[in-house]
Amino acid sequence: MDRRQFIIRAGLAAGTALGARSAFAQSYPHQLVRLVVPFSAGSMTDILARAVAERLSPKWKQQVIVENRPGIAGTSSVSRGPADGSQLLLTSNGHSVIGVVNKNVGFDPVKDFAGIGRVATTPLLLIVPPNAPFRTLAEFIATARAKPGDLSYGSAGLGSTTGIAAELFKQLTNTQMVLVPHRGQPESQISVMRGDTAMAFTFFTVGGDLIQSGQLRALAVTGGSRLPQLPDVPTFAEAGLPSFVYDSWFGLLAPAALSRPIIGQIGRDVTEVMADPATVGRFAALGVEITTSTPDAFDAELRRDAERYGKLVAAAGG
Repeated sequence: MDRRQFIIRAGLAAGTALGARSAFAQSYPHQLVRLVVPFSAGSMTDILARAVAERLSPKWKQQVIVENRPGIAGTSSVSRGPADGSQLLLTSNGHSVIGVVNKNVGFDPVKDFAGIGRVATTPLLLIVPPNAPFRTLAEFIATARAKPGDLSYGSAGLGSTTGIAAELFKQLTNTQMVLVPHRGQPESQISVMRGDTAMAFTFFTVGGDLIQSGQLRALAVTGGSRLPQLPDVPTFAEAGLPSFVYDSWFGLLAPAALSRPIIGQIGRDVTEVMADPATVGRFAALGVEITTSTPDAFDAELRRDAERYGKLVAAAGG
């Protein structure tokens, strides 16, 4: 076989392989798809996952279901699961520090996953019991500083979005509080409502109605502007803590071995269905911004967060 024939045959073989991969991606999914959520039902992550599943099912003409598997078990099941797109993970930015919080998880939260893309971002609200003696952020910080170690705070765990936010808050305010971890955000809110914990972070989607009804008190909200739904709650900058800047994201991940064509297709499909004006409007009313990104951009963001928040959580004793 001369050199010219070899090049032609090699090119044909490569083209055939590429065509096969493209055809495989275009026919995806071939079976039921599970969106695993490592938090309890009713959490912000769960609400978004159900919206994604509801919109992807008709587009893919396949059943897309949400499975709540709170904790490490849920995330681990996806990292070790089939790399055929039948099982995906919808999680929050706390995912990036799992390896710091849990030393022997058996997987790497960055290397063992492939980013598909962001789904949404949402501001966080610092909440306290409705009958708490502190009515402003400044009063709460003063109380925490005066009683180091006496106050406790709830979260969905040190490595959750709300847990990382609390650690960042403690660091910036030079306060000491005791973490009381919960299975999810709803449980964390209940502990604050009962006065079992002095503070927690939540999302308007999860706790807005409780704040509006007076069952929880919000002292400040992250972001550059107040929420239209809670016009009396100041931003952290307005409340005297402009250095508290925290961007919470929610996004889709897949096992690292999933083929890039399928990852790309899932990313494009999610971007398309979540860009629907009705969906965007529905979540905007809940204080959630639908924001998507490319797989490469999401991978880069995951690495940056692992570096930044990993150090923060490690310093907190994670």
